[in-house]
Amino acid sequence: MHPTLPEGSRVALLVPGSLLLLEAVMALLAHGVFPVPLDPRLTAYERERILADVEPTLVVEGERELAALLDRTRPDGPMSGWTPRARPMHVTSGTTGTPKGVCSGLLSPAASATLVDEERDLWGFAATDVNLVLSPLHHSAPLRFAMGTVLAGGRVVVPGPFDPDRITRAIETECPTTMFCVPTHLQRLFAHWDEVGTPDLSRFRLVAHAGAPCPVATKQRLVETFPPGSTWEFYGSTEGQFTACRSEEWLEHPGTVGRARPGRTLHLDDDGTIWCTVPPHARFEYHGAPDKTAAAWRESPDGPAFSVGDVGRLDPEGYLYLDGRRTDLIISGGVNVYPLEVEHALRELEGVDDVAVYAVPDPDWGQRVCAAVVGTATAGQLDAWARERLAPPKRPKTWTTVSDLPRTATGKVLRAALAPHHQG
Repeated sequence: MHPTLPEGSRVALLVPGSLLLLEAVMALLAHGVFPVPLDPRLTAYERERILADVEPTLVVEGERELAALLDRTRPDGPMSGWTPRARPMHVTSGTTGTPKGVCSGLLSPAASATLVDEERDLWGFAATDVNLVLSPLHHSAPLRFAMGTVLAGGRVVVPGPFDPDRITRAIETECPTTMFCVPTHLQRLFAHWDEVGTPDLSRFRLVAHAGAPCPVATKQRLVETFPPGSTWEFYGSTEGQFTACRSEEWLEHPGTVGRARPGRTLHLDDDGTIWCTVPPHARFEYHGAPDKTAAAWRESPDGPAFSVGDVGRLDPEGYLYLDGRRTDLIISGGVNVYPLEVEHALRELEGVDDVAVYAVPDPDWGQRVCAAVVGTATAGQLDAWARERLAPPKRPKTWTTVSDLPRTATGKVLRAALAPHHQG
């Protein structure tokens, strides 16, 4: 083990997705060290804010550093035997706009085994699986599916940044059996297959999607295109997973995101806020933020329950329907964008007196990030500033200059009032 990485320490990984990254994450977890996978495209501004909160013992940038770390931390034996003693620490901005690491804490051997078994039981991971990675591996869901595959003795394919042609060729040559995706991936793949033809999808036994609401037409084509019984949707967040739903259930209960995953129960407040009880291995805290952690948890009749502030409805059979994501949250191409974080960065530009970030529907990305600006800053200046300080998914695609922002009597910006008057 690396002499400077004590148990419980954190290692920030700012490297592109690869099999090497997957192996490093699993090696660190096997030693009780928390990997913190981060988007390598983060600007210096974003990186400094996140690292200040995470307080890593080590920051790894580039594959050479990653390979050197792995040489010192690789456990003995095959990867399928590297039982994780924790979950990776993923960073979420939350609705406060302040980056926070979601930490599971170190798990007992029994809890570690239960964590692995639970994922295997739900998704059916097996040694015969070939998992095709479409999303960046610094995101929690694709990393979780890749880890589950390897821990079952299966194989993972990481073709690189998403491109419909590249993914289609990987399907043809690698014969994958599983993949996780967001609706935007499906839309782009279907459009590409309309042009070049649909590849042989018969080997797929699991295609899971999440991250954003799935358009009905896309969902219906998903069910029609892939083998019967192979397609799933699930609802969750960086903090934890709530539901899982076969597409056949969705057809019988249109619009649902499913029922509670095994070992969990769902209950709602009067205002629709969703709470989920979880087993001990699925609990978490926000690193260095005890007040935020306390606000996310409460006792319920079934045990400790957490909420991320989403609201929804439960039908008599226990199927959950989402009425809204977290307050003000934008989901663009399956990536969470928090307006307050973007606004904090934009307000530092001279010529920006006030700014509000909001979303408008977009046929390709689900939602498009837009900004209404009060001040003299031009669109060119704003765009250049955003490129220096914000990763691509967070950068507003449309700038609108306004004389004032609509607000409530208490001063809260009415983002919803901006979208109907959107220009462009």
